[in-house]
Amino acid sequence: MTIDPVLVKSSFAVVEPHGPAVAGYFYRHLFEHNPEVRGLFAEHLDEQQDRLWAALGALVTHLEDSGTLAGILTGLGERHAGYGALTDHFPAVGASLLATLAHFAGDAWTPETEASWTAVYGVVADTMGRSLTAAQSA
Repeated sequence: MTIDPVLVKSSFAVVEPHGPAVAGYFYRHLFEHNPEVRGLFAEHLDEQQDRLWAALGALVTHLEDSGTLAGILTGLGERHAGYGALTDHFPAVGASLLATLAHFAGDAWTPETEASWTAVYGVVADTMGRSLTAAQSA
């Protein structure tokens, strides 16, 4: 799968006006479908939702700047190691992210858009996973 930056950015532009509702939906979906991960998060998610939303924005903004993107994702992986996250959690997070984007993108969510976002999440999971594993081994 390849990443089409135009599809990623245009679909995110449709999602973006929904702002904080996107992060709220993501966490509801994640916990509903994967209740075992709920304990990794604070009871109140306001700050976490803000961080997720900021990370998504940074991901889209730096999508074509591989050096900056790798730095952001490496830092996220290292921080998530401290939260007790495991690479085994990444598929659940990816499924919830795609479901959330599809929900808010509406008609802008096409099979091609989904494939491109799936490829983006592959890069996210791979890069974060490597740094998470390295941090847990250190």
